[in-house]
Amino acid sequence: MENITGVQHIGMPVDDSAATVAFYAQLGFSIAYETLNGTERVAFLKKGDLVIETYENHQAALCDGAWDHIALDVVDIHKAWKEIVEGLGIPSIEGSIQTLPFWKSGVKFFTVQGPNREKIEFSQIL
Repeated sequence: MENITGVQHIGMPVDDSAATVAFYAQLGFSIAYETLNGTERVAFLKKGDLVIETYENHQAALCDGAWDHIALDVVDIHKAWKEIVEGLGIPSIEGSIQTLPFWKSGVKFFTVQGPNREKIEFSQIL
């Protein structure tokens, strides 16, 4: 699927955003983007090509396997929907393409579940 261009980010729920940002800063990550999603502090931490989305929802697993999802970057979210949901018949967890006011002009995404209950987000930064 040529519409998928690579990994956009890896998402992780956190209990303490300040401690998480400080920890990853020690490893050389910097804040690429930060906002609030409702009451949740969201920080995208970047080092080189790797981006970690942290969101403070106080529901961190606090165990091995704490990552929530991997997001794949797509050129056209509507084409991705047609290929993945309609074409392959893989249902979207959200039921439709979602929008968030992240980055400069927003982001559109949908998420599916893999055979191991892993969440794969298809995401287009607008």
